[in-house]
Amino acid sequence: MSDKIETNKTSVSQVVEGIPTSKFNEIYLSSSPHRLARVSIQRLMLNVIIALLPIVAFSVYLYSWPALIRILVSVASTVGFESLFRLIIKRNVRIYDLSAVITGLLLALTMPPTIPIWILILSALFAIVVGKEFFGGLGKNPFNPALVGRAFAFVSFAGPMTHWVETRSSSLFGALSGHVDALSGATPLSKLVPTDGIVLSTGRIAHQLGISSVEDLYLALFFGNRSGSMGESPIFLIVLACLFLILTKTIDWRITVSMIVGAVLTSVCVGLLFFGAPIDPLLTLLSGSILFGAVFMATDYATSPVTPLGRIIFGAGCGILAVIIRIFSSNPEGVMFSILIMNAIAPYLDNLLPKKYGFVKESKK
Repeated sequence: MSDKIETNKTSVSQVVEGIPTSKFNEIYLSSSPHRLARVSIQRLMLNVIIALLPIVAFSVYLYSWPALIRILVSVASTVGFESLFRLIIKRNVRIYDLSAVITGLLLALTMPPTIPIWILILSALFAIVVGKEFFGGLGKNPFNPALVGRAFAFVSFAGPMTHWVETRSSSLFGALSGHVDALSGATPLSKLVPTDGIVLSTGRIAHQLGISSVEDLYLALFFGNRSGSMGESPIFLIVLACLFLILTKTIDWRITVSMIVGAVLTSVCVGLLFFGAPIDPLLTLLSGSILFGAVFMATDYATSPVTPLGRIIFGAGCGILAVIIRIFSSNPEGVMFSILIMNAIAPYLDNLLPKKYGFVKESKK
C-alpha cells in the first residue's frame, strides 16, 4: 500500500512539473466539473480541416496559384511561429493537435487573394503569438486567433485588406448561376448599405451590378461567383461544411443558427425602423462573410460560451452586431469585429442560468 501511495505522489509531482514520464500511472488534476469524451482534440480539429478543404480548393480555383501560395504560406507561418515560440519558452511543441493548422487556414481564407505575403506572415505571427500563446496556448485564448491576426492586418494595412480582384469564371458554375460573369468591383455588400437614408431594392442592386434578375443574383452569390475574401464566396460549400460539422458534433448548432437568425432579424428591423424599408435578409446572408463566420469563427471552443443559453445569446449578439456595424459604420463588413466583441463577453454569458452540478430537482407531487 505504501509503495502505491509513493508511486502516486511521484506521478502527481511529475504532472505538476510538466514532465510526464509515465503513460500508465498519472494523476491529472483539474477543477470540476469533469466530463469524459472519446473524441480527441485531434479528431475535432481534423473534422474542421476536412470541412475547410473543399472551400480551400474552390478558392484556389477562383483565384488560381496566388491563393494556393498564400494559403500554404499562412499555414506554414502559424505552425512555424507556434513551434518556435514554444521552444523559446521551453514548452512542448504541439503541432500534432492541428490547432495551428486551422488558424493558418482560417486566417488565409479571410484575406483578400492579393494580400502581400509579408503582411500575411506578420498577421500569422500576431495571431499565434499575441492572440494565442501569450494567453497560455490552446484553450486559454479569449479571442479567436485567426480573427486577431486579421484585425491586426485590417487596422495596420487597410488598403491591401480592402482590395478585391475579379475571379475566374467557370462554365459549370456560370451555368448554375444563370451564366452570370463573376461579380467584381462594386459588390452586393457595398450596395446593401443605405445611401442617403435610402435602402436599395434587390432588383435595383441586381440592375446596378449588371444582372438581369434577382434570381440570377441570388444564384451567383450562392455558387460563389463573386469577388471577396478567399473563403467567404462559396456559400454552397459553407452550407455543406456546416451540415458536416453539426452531424459529426464538431460544432454546436445553437451558435450558428442564432447568429444567422440575429443577422436576418436585425437587417429587417433596422431597415424598417431607420430607413422605412427592410434590407433584403437573404442578400444579407449571401453577401460578405456572415455564414463563414457563423460556421467557422463564432463556434471556436475556447472563445465561445459553454452553456446552451449562453451560446444562443452569443450567436445572436454576433449576428446583430455584424449587421449594425455594416449599416452604421464606415466598414462595410462587421463580422470580424462583432465576433471579437462577443468573445470579450463570452465568459459572462456562462453565468446566465448556470447549471448546478450534483443538484437534483425535486419531482412534483
